[in-house]
Amino acid sequence: MIATLALFALLQAPPPAGAPPVSVPPAAPAAATGDYEVGPGDVIEVSVYGNDDLSRIPTVQTNGSISLPLIGEVQVAGLTVAEVQRKITNLLEKDYLVKPQVEVKVREYQSQYVSIVGEVNTPGRKPIRGRMRLIEALIESGGFKGTASGEVMITRTDGEFPGGRKSINVRISNSSSASPSPQDLVSLELPLKSGDIIAALPKSFVTVDGEVNKPGRYAIESDLTVTGAVSLAGGLTRFGSSDVKVRRTDPATGKSSIVEVDLKDVRNGKKPDVPLVPNDVISVSRRVF
Repeated sequence: MIATLALFALLQAPPPAGAPPVSVPPAAPAAATGDYEVGPGDVIEVSVYGNDDLSRIPTVQTNGSISLPLIGEVQVAGLTVAEVQRKITNLLEKDYLVKPQVEVKVREYQSQYVSIVGEVNTPGRKPIRGRMRLIEALIESGGFKGTASGEVMITRTDGEFPGGRKSINVRISNSSSASPSPQDLVSLELPLKSGDIIAALPKSFVTVDGEVNKPGRYAIESDLTVTGAVSLAGGLTRFGSSDVKVRRTDPATGKSSIVEVDLKDVRNGKKPDVPLVPNDVISVSRRVF
């Protein structure tokens, strides 16, 4: 839990001006990734204790095999590191050595990766070293840029998420608190698969104009509503009316519609507050005396 909180804080912290992207040590070392499935392009280290002439650092070929002294080609693709170790041990023990001691490690991870795009400091392919969670992928990418909304879309190119979905969206709170919410922890612990595409989405904005103290554009944080936007804009001026209009444009058709909101009715619980969507324009009219 402590490690997760520290990573979360790093994820949210903007880098100092002029500083290079955050550098994060590699994920768990090979010794801790016995369940990692080897694939073509991976470089593995095979050590046979007491028989240095049999030790090698082969690259897994496109046909999924490696070549070793005495036993020749060995199919390893799709096997975990632990399974590769047992297979080589059994082959050596069968015809050549008595109780061989074999150790297998991954030297270079090349066969499995996720792709990270969008509002992160160092987008690109990130190798999977054993189990990879969303928080580790985001940290590997240097964390969010200041333009990130905290919403992340994960698209699965190989298989599906539970429920048959090909993509899911998670939101990580843009909070100054060092302690993430329970939902943030669930989102950050999301396990990833090779081929996943992680997109850190940019902030979306709404515009507040008319009789407010600080008209302008405001970023949508979490579930922003009309009253929340008016509050961000400094509240109503002394001439501000409780009658508010929200102009909303359909991005698919380009057509605009007007949603009318009475702030008094919302405050009194007579009407629900209206959630906003990107590019809404909230106009506060002037009271008629």
